[in-house]
Amino acid sequence: MRTLTVCVLGGTGFVGRHLCAELVKRGHQIRVLSRRRERSRELLVLPGTRIIECDVHDASQLSTCFQGCGAVVNLVGILNERGHRGDGFHKAHVELAHKVIAVCRESRIPRLLHMSALNASPEGSSFYLRTKGQAENDVHAIGKRIAVTSFRPSVIFGPRDNFLNRFATLLRWVPGIFPLACAQAKMAPVYAGDVARAMADALDDPATYGSRIDLCGPKEYTLKELVDYTAALRGYKRIVLGLPNGLSWLQAHFFEFVPGKPFSVDNYRSLQTDSICPGTTHCPTPLETIAPGYLPKPSRAMPDQRFHTRH
Repeated sequence: MRTLTVCVLGGTGFVGRHLCAELVKRGHQIRVLSRRRERSRELLVLPGTRIIECDVHDASQLSTCFQGCGAVVNLVGILNERGHRGDGFHKAHVELAHKVIAVCRESRIPRLLHMSALNASPEGSSFYLRTKGQAENDVHAIGKRIAVTSFRPSVIFGPRDNFLNRFATLLRWVPGIFPLACAQAKMAPVYAGDVARAMADALDDPATYGSRIDLCGPKEYTLKELVDYTAALRGYKRIVLGLPNGLSWLQAHFFEFVPGKPFSVDNYRSLQTDSICPGTTHCPTPLETIAPGYLPKPSRAMPDQRFHTRH
C-alpha cells in the first residue's frame, strides 16, 4: 500500500477519530481540519497527524489545506439543524460537498472518500436523507479525474456515539415507563471501527472507485430492542412503551423544543424507512461485543433480563 497524505474533514468527530487512528496505523500522514485546534489535542498523539485550524466552508482555506494531499475524506454531517426548513442540512451536506468537489478539482486531488448514509436519496423521507442523497450523487458526478467512493452506513455505534449513549441518558431521567417513538423501525447498527476499516481498505483499492458501499452490522434490530438492551446494560428497570404513529409524530414535535433536540420531526421522518442493508454486509462486529464496554452498569445490581436478537 502506498503512503499518502490524507486530509480529513470531520476528523475530530466520532467516526473521524476511529478513521484517523486506522489510517495512521497503516502508515498514512493525516491532516485533520478543525475550527478549534485546542479541542482536538488528543489526536496529536497519533504519529504523523497534524490538526489545522480551518473553516471548511471557506474554499480558499480548503485549497491551502488540500495542497500536496493524495486523498481527501469528507465525514462532515449533521443529524439535526437549528431551524426547521432544511437550510442547515443543505449547507452541511450539499453546499460543503460542492466546495470539496471544486477544490479537489482545482488542487488535482486524485482520490475522494465521501460519507453518505444508508437510504440517502434526493427522494428520501427527510431533509437529512434528501441532502445526503443529493451530495452523494453530486460527488459521483465529478468524472474520471477524481476517483470517488461513498459510504452508506446504517446507524453507527461505539464509544462516544450519539445513539446508544443518548438513549442511556434519556433512560436515566425517565423512570418507570419510557415512551418510544417509531419503536418498530428497523436498523442494522454498524461498529465505528468497522466503518473506519472499510474506508481505509478502500483508500488505495481501484476496485472501489466509483462505488457506493452500504455498511451494516451483522444483525438487525427494532429500535425498541435496542432501547431495551441499553436499559438492561445500564441496569435500569424500565418499561419501553412503543408509541403509535400519531403519538410518535407528536413526541417528535415536542422534542424539537427540548434543549439538545434529542429527537426531531426530521428524525421521525428518517425512521419511516428501515435502515437495513439489502445485500451482503461489510462489517462483522456484533453490537453485543462492544456496547457493554462503554455502557457499564452504574450500580452493583446486575439486570436479570437477557437480550435476545434475531439474526
